[in-house]
Amino acid sequence: MTSKRDYLKKWGLVIAFSILAGLVGGLGAVVFRLFIGMVHGFFFERLLPIVSYNVEGFNIGYVLLPTLGAFIVTFFVIKCPEIKGNGIPEVVEAVIFKGGNIPGKFAVLKTIATAITIGSGGSVGREGPIGFIGAALTSILARWFNLSKEMKKLLVTCGLAAGIAGTFNTPLAGAMFALEVVYMGAFSINLVPIFIAAVTGNALTLAVLNRAVEIDVPGGIGHTLFELPLFFLLGLFLGILAAFYARFLYGMVDRFSKAKVPEMMKPTIGGFGVGVLGMLFPVYGIFGIGYEGMRMAFYGELAIGLLVTLGLVKMLATALTLGSGQSGGVFAPSLYIGTMFGAAFGQIVKAFLPAHASNPSVYALAGMAAFFSGMTQAPLTQILMVTELTRSYAVLPAVMTSATIGFLTARFFLRGESIYTLKLIRKGYHVMTGKPVILETISVGEIMTREPVYVTEDQTLFDVEHLIGETGHDCFPVVNENMEVVGIIGIKDVLKKSPSVKRMPVKRFIRRPYGVTYPTETAEDAFEKLMAYDQNLLPVLESPGSRKLVGVVTKRDIYRAYYRGLEGMYIE
Repeated sequence: MTSKRDYLKKWGLVIAFSILAGLVGGLGAVVFRLFIGMVHGFFFERLLPIVSYNVEGFNIGYVLLPTLGAFIVTFFVIKCPEIKGNGIPEVVEAVIFKGGNIPGKFAVLKTIATAITIGSGGSVGREGPIGFIGAALTSILARWFNLSKEMKKLLVTCGLAAGIAGTFNTPLAGAMFALEVVYMGAFSINLVPIFIAAVTGNALTLAVLNRAVEIDVPGGIGHTLFELPLFFLLGLFLGILAAFYARFLYGMVDRFSKAKVPEMMKPTIGGFGVGVLGMLFPVYGIFGIGYEGMRMAFYGELAIGLLVTLGLVKMLATALTLGSGQSGGVFAPSLYIGTMFGAAFGQIVKAFLPAHASNPSVYALAGMAAFFSGMTQAPLTQILMVTELTRSYAVLPAVMTSATIGFLTARFFLRGESIYTLKLIRKGYHVMTGKPVILETISVGEIMTREPVYVTEDQTLFDVEHLIGETGHDCFPVVNENMEVVGIIGIKDVLKKSPSVKRMPVKRFIRRPYGVTYPTETAEDAFEKLMAYDQNLLPVLESPGSRKLVGVVTKRDIYRAYYRGLEGMYIE
């Protein structure tokens, strides 16, 4: 049992490193934002006046900016293809499957590529990449101090929370995002250091930049009780849209990957498409993060038709940016898209139900929460974020209704996946939102018995009966003379057999069909097979192309692995 002294020493270390992780994550957020500002200044303040050329009221120069930025990013993508996308799936992968390790080279290249993508007008967000940068820096920090695997994983999660918290001035939502996305909703004692890191990162960002968040939300807004069913409908609609868009994004990735054009040209083509869209709507936030467009929607400055158009255009622009292989986040675009459709819905309600409708800004906030919750499967993050942004509980029932329904609706259509886990699944990882990932991180090769007790097909049932009494096992793999598995046999196949029958060879009684597994499969895969075939034991074969027996794995092995893995998730 841990003594009080050891307990205090351990927690002193955890808190100290949590603060350090918050400082590192917050510092990474500040530097990254300043870097984006420098790149944006170069492209939009220095380069744009030089290349501007007006045709029928449209500035053709806008097309060049994201095209050139994408072309530059191509060289980074070729050097390190893993930098594509938003960075959050890589954090989840590092924490769950790689012991908290994020390579330093990967982090540097992704930071530069993302800053160029956003600064040149790519239609992506900085929040996910900022979270990634915080996580990557704390991963490096943990390696420097040679911390345990559990501490590495925790600090990487703290770095992510610090980055998100500093971006939005929402420490509670930043911490909750880390818990929902990385720990898959698992609430634990780890919440304490994650909160500490989020508060520290947020404080550092405020101290340096004076203002963390650039989302301008009107104050003094509320809604009526009559409108709650309308927020339910809004959540339903945007949950369906979120599920569709998550699939559409990865469909665009597939289209670009299969396109018969040189790899060097793919990001440039995507950048050109974004440039054309941004040229058509240059002041509405299609380029870059999009906070200015969201401000217009919140304050009712945009008509219904324009709101819907901007939502659709942002969806296409973000898909072109990420699908073509550039680097950036989906956090801000999700907020933008949800805001536009939510504001449009609110204006429709006000037009048809003027006596009951409240400020359309409430619908914009609820739409933002619903779409984001559906995409990321992190509803608590958005509920808390809206509360922290508005500094009011007046809109909480509306936001909770839309966010929850959006989350559940998208979960139904995405079958438990999210915009983040869909990428991990494509990489071969078995991850589902809403439950801690434990057995999926453990391979069969780690837990199998490498010198199994087995039965040859020419032995008798008497021999099996003897093995049961001698070993206490109730099931055995059956092999031929080449040590190839031909079936399994267990106590059920021996019971109530007459002595004459028990003299017969095992090969007459082996069980078919039966499940097998391989060293490279996960403990989760093995457990599902044990349940499907109603077995207590799985023969472990050398490979899918071989029948050679190399071990066995039992339910007991998996249970033990689960509890060891569960203990490894917590710092206490």
